[in-house]
Amino acid sequence: MKNTREIAGEYRMTYWAGIMQKRVESGLSIRAFCQGEGMHVNRYHYWQRKLRTAVAKEILPTKVETVVPTVPMGWTQVKIAEEAKASFNGEVAIEIGKCRVLVKDNINPETLAQVCKVLVSIC
Repeated sequence: MKNTREIAGEYRMTYWAGIMQKRVESGLSIRAFCQGEGMHVNRYHYWQRKLRTAVAKEILPTKVETVVPTVPMGWTQVKIAEEAKASFNGEVAIEIGKCRVLVKDNINPETLAQVCKVLVSIC
């Protein structure tokens, strides 16, 4: 059974997820949205980070063979098993929200980071 602190935490996360969704649907920048809602941009970013961290904890595998410290927060790098390498065709599917992108294995990491950033903001 959940205690009141856990329930309150879930409520706040749900509330802020709704705020984030409202901002995306408005089409406004974060700054313009926050000004319109009368909230400080730092508060919005604080809750955005908390939500992303919570989601990352839910979707990341529980057993990761290799984690590289230079990978950005909320990301992980996983060593591919040898049997999976045999069937690898040089493409990786990345799904963020309702968006799905096929990425070639030789993509520039900075380009991939920018693509993912855009997908997170629109999906």
